[in-house]
Amino acid sequence: MSYSNHSSPSSFILTGIPGLEDAQFWIAFPFCTMYFMAVLGNITLLLVIRMDPKLHLPMFYFLSMLSAIDLVLTTSTMPKLLIIFWFQSHEINFEGCVAQMFFTHTFSMVESGVLLTMALDRYLAICKPLRYSDILSGPTVAKLGLAAAVRGITLLTPLTCMVTRLSYCGPRVIHHSYCEHMSVVKLACGDTRPNSIYGITIATAVVGSDSIFIAASYVLILREVRGLSSRDARLKSFGTCSSHIGVILLFYTPGLFSFYTQRWGQSVPMHIRVLMADLYLLVPPTLNPLIYGMRTTLIRKRVLSLLRQKEMQPRS
Repeated sequence: MSYSNHSSPSSFILTGIPGLEDAQFWIAFPFCTMYFMAVLGNITLLLVIRMDPKLHLPMFYFLSMLSAIDLVLTTSTMPKLLIIFWFQSHEINFEGCVAQMFFTHTFSMVESGVLLTMALDRYLAICKPLRYSDILSGPTVAKLGLAAAVRGITLLTPLTCMVTRLSYCGPRVIHHSYCEHMSVVKLACGDTRPNSIYGITIATAVVGSDSIFIAASYVLILREVRGLSSRDARLKSFGTCSSHIGVILLFYTPGLFSFYTQRWGQSVPMHIRVLMADLYLLVPPTLNPLIYGMRTTLIRKRVLSLLRQKEMQPRS
């Protein structure tokens, strides 16, 4: 598949998945299905938590934040990706590319912060139950959510500004499905080391520190769970923790793989790198409502009760 060079500085060309152009039409179907599930699941969670006063608790406020972030992450990339795969509309204007880059990277970092607060919430609920409500008051929950958002915006805004100040020359083809930072920087002329150094430093520091604190929280939680006298309670707690840890690994592992291979993984086939980057923004938002939501008894009961009410309405 060939793409014409665009000399205008106002646009780029997104290739989709390099090397799999002929299969992109069919790849779009599972991608679209997961996107639909992610949007439906996260909107359902937001509505259920908003409607039920019993769910107005710190744990569910954090879950609402996660759902809102996942909606932004998927919607900032998937519609354009599906348009590329199905309708061969590869062009994206420069402003749209920068906006997509900002939302994708910023809200990925915000999600990392929210996952950290959720791990803290579970630690306090299981290890410090008597102090839980005093520590995680309403204002504290709001401050933690605001801190995660401010951190992401503060750290990623300079990165976006640095991209807008670069000079671009030659082919404007981005070998990616969306405007990933390094994929865009590779098209620039001149010295791009500040972009690379800033990006790798921020990602490593934030993801590294968040991962360490999340891991420490779950180690303490599992140690506390082992001391429970009831076998059923231990199994239930282990099952919940393992599912949460699995979702966290699905968020961090593909993201780090994509991030580092864009810089140093030239031996990894391009289509593998891009696919991992796409799944990183799609799989966690699809699974989060199921793992954090439907596995939670209060949310599951509320959703089932709403479904039963809808079934009974036509009969009445």
